[in-house]
Amino acid sequence: MTSSLTFPDSQQQGGRFDRRKILTGAAALAASAVTMKTASAASVAPLGQTGAPTTASPPLPLGPLSGARYPDARLESMKKPTVSFGPTGFPAFAGTMAVERVATGFRWAEGPVYFPAGRYVLFSDIPNNRVLRWDEETGAVSIFRKPSNNANGHTRDRRGRLIACEHDARRVVRFEYDGAITVLADSYNGKPLNSPNDVVVKSDGSIWFTDPMFGILGYYEGHKAESENKPAVYRLDPTTGKLSMMVDDIPGPNGLAFSPDEKKLYVVASRAEPHRTILSYDVLGDGNDTRLGKGSVLIDAGPGGSPDGFRVDVDGNLWCGWGMGSPELDGVRVFNSTGKPIGHIDLPERCANLCFGGRYRNRLFMAASHSLYALYVNTQGALGG
Repeated sequence: MTSSLTFPDSQQQGGRFDRRKILTGAAALAASAVTMKTASAASVAPLGQTGAPTTASPPLPLGPLSGARYPDARLESMKKPTVSFGPTGFPAFAGTMAVERVATGFRWAEGPVYFPAGRYVLFSDIPNNRVLRWDEETGAVSIFRKPSNNANGHTRDRRGRLIACEHDARRVVRFEYDGAITVLADSYNGKPLNSPNDVVVKSDGSIWFTDPMFGILGYYEGHKAESENKPAVYRLDPTTGKLSMMVDDIPGPNGLAFSPDEKKLYVVASRAEPHRTILSYDVLGDGNDTRLGKGSVLIDAGPGGSPDGFRVDVDGNLWCGWGMGSPELDGVRVFNSTGKPIGHIDLPERCANLCFGGRYRNRLFMAASHSLYALYVNTQGALGG
């Protein structure tokens, strides 16, 4: 769009233009052009992944959630009587800790992992086929990887390299220091994996991941395909590269984590009936002789409870992404090592996964539907998650 400037006679002085008035008029025109451009852009609905117009909506506000005051009422200790300050048996409840929304505008946030050397969080936006980077120092969000092969779960290995589970490519990969990608596992017994979901690394360097069918059931978080292997939990040996199926009778294996002493492996059974459960397995042997004992139910999520991804702190507590059944369940549910609930972090969105980060591994980052949330806690995340 173009427009011409006209100057009335009053802007001329003795046959010469009034320079001040000319500059004022030019500035006004420039401002008008910017305004029209902004209005034009705002009138065009953004395109969704399918190319269909979607309704634009204002982003959720960042910072402490509205109405937050100390102690934050969103941090609920299940040990009674509730106190305002000090220990309550729930390490997220300490008086001056509050939930913050640090980033928003995603379609389905998942798989966060913290990198201490760079002070940033990487996390998946699975349907949008990208991995994002949130900078802890500046709060800036940028694209780390797109396309990401609909990457889901992430972790770091014991040498600080990124490990990623990719739904669409049906594989687990490692990012080398120079940016090269190494495929760690994409098949078992000559048949493709389903859609690797979540991953942890044991202190011996072995990589453990779940392989449900979620990413091959449709085109929203991967692509539709036939399953050729049972949904299972796998172990990748760090020395030989041998992939071993550790257990194949978990209905919908999802999030997983080790106890701090690595004597227990916990796995979410997201298709268990009548409720989702978290199973506990004894870890027996070591190296290529590692095996799992018989699983038992540690946590029954109950009606509406939907544990997904989770992590364990140094005291053995399980911090579980929670929600989906009803709004009051949305957030993070925390259990001690015996499976007893000790607290809940109330979020305005359903939390899918989380990780510990910050300088002392005492900041909890929660990937919850459209947003990334953060909370300082009175504990530290166990290594390996």
